[in-house]
Amino acid sequence: MNAVIAVDVMGSDSGPAALVEGLKFALDRRAPVEYIAVGDEDVVEPLLKKFGIFKDPRVSMFHASEVVSMDEKPMQALKHKKDSSMIRALELVKLGKAQAVVSCGNTGVLMTAGTIKLRTLEGIERPALGSIMPGRDRNFVMIDVGANPDPKPQNLLDNAVLGANYARAILGMEDPKIGLLCNGTEEGKGNSLVQGAHKLLKAAEGTINYAGRIEGFDVFEGDCDVVVCDGFTGNLLLKTLEGATKMFKGILKEELTRTFIRKIGIWLARKAFYDFKERIPVEKFSGAPLLGLNGLVIKAHGSSEARQFEGALGIAARCITEQMNRKIAEDIARISPFIAQTKAQALEG
Repeated sequence: MNAVIAVDVMGSDSGPAALVEGLKFALDRRAPVEYIAVGDEDVVEPLLKKFGIFKDPRVSMFHASEVVSMDEKPMQALKHKKDSSMIRALELVKLGKAQAVVSCGNTGVLMTAGTIKLRTLEGIERPALGSIMPGRDRNFVMIDVGANPDPKPQNLLDNAVLGANYARAILGMEDPKIGLLCNGTEEGKGNSLVQGAHKLLKAAEGTINYAGRIEGFDVFEGDCDVVVCDGFTGNLLLKTLEGATKMFKGILKEELTRTFIRKIGIWLARKAFYDFKERIPVEKFSGAPLLGLNGLVIKAHGSSEARQFEGALGIAARCITEQMNRKIAEDIARISPFIAQTKAQALEG
């Protein structure tokens, strides 16, 4: 049976056309995936025709008359926007008509509605947002990047399991090495949350490949395949990286185009710039999954263009075909009895 993805084509700063074009790019890959385009049919149908995919048997439409705006509060949207494209797409997953939803819409509404509609997997208390990050030698997973800003130590252990399975599904890593983000690697470093999580992660060694604490300046050096942290810290790190990247990109462009000789240098070094771009695959990994739910929820960037949205659709398809959620449930079931026995001792020791 083909994977089925519900696509919220209305909730984007770039407009529905960019998302439908991204859907066309995804269809061009000829993967065994079907898509349900959720949105206002008066808007969606002409776009499907424009991009030549209206009659594609892998695409169907589901009408939704409303759109969740970027500034709406989660509970307000759940109460007053029941026929919105985002809510309807989530309900398709809840009803078993799709296995994943991909949306560029309001992050808070998507996370809240996804958690309420789909509920967490058995053994998972809180879901977490995972993100593929670029590293010096290879990409890695950072989790959590915003879903749970005030977790308990047990939640960080869950995040390690979620992140490890995401790394296996998307990055092809057999035994991902897990690191806990901290302000030092020595014993005793970190706040009470980090110290408690460190003890639980050590107690679960053998089930997960825990490498210990990792400091901020080592995160991008490739020492770990999964970096675990609370949602507040992860979101700050992610946005700081985005801001710093934008700043350095602007400075580099200014200096490289300052003189005619430097512009010639850009042309001579064009292959190096191309190779650099290939090592930072923003388009390929532009979606962040809300992991730990009974169904896949992929949050794409609000201003995603077509190729970036195609990347988010690709992440959803890969997670489904790799049966990531089934493997997460198996891992949680395997470690739950062990953790139940050792949790009290680990946190007291």
